[in-house]
Amino acid sequence: PLPRCPPTGETGLELPHCATTGSLGPPLPWQSGGPCKMKRVRTVFTPEQLERLEKEFLKQQYMVGNERVDLATTLHLTETQVKVWFQNRRIKWRKQSLEQKKAKLLQFGEVPPVPLGQTELRDNEEDKVDVEA
Repeated sequence: PLPRCPPTGETGLELPHCATTGSLGPPLPWQSGGPCKMKRVRTVFTPEQLERLEKEFLKQQYMVGNERVDLATTLHLTETQVKVWFQNRRIKWRKQSLEQKKAKLLQFGEVPPVPLGQTELRDNEEDKVDVEA
C-alpha cells in the first residue's frame, strides 16, 4: 500500500495532490515519503505580529537563543518562523541600505561603483593599454 498523505494543517505543509497511480510515474527522489508532493505553506503574519517583529528588529538585527524563543511564544509563532523572518528582514535591510547609498552618490554627482561583472572587463582593458604603451 502507498503511504497516506496527512491532512493539510497537520504537518504545516500543503499537500496539493497525492498521486497514487497515473501517468506521473514513480516518485521522484526528492519526494520524501512517497508520491505525496509536499509544499510549505507560506506564513501570513498578522499586523500585530509584524509590528512587534519590526520593533524588535530596530533594537537588534539578530535574534538568538532565549530571546527568540520568548518572542516566538509571545507572538504564537514557531522559533523557526521568527528566525526566518529575521533572516529575510536583514536581506531587505541590506538592499535598502545599498539603494540609499546609491541615491546619495547620484545626488552629489558621483558615479556609483561598477558592477562586479564589468570590473573584470575594465581591468583587462587597462592591462592591454599597459602592454601596448
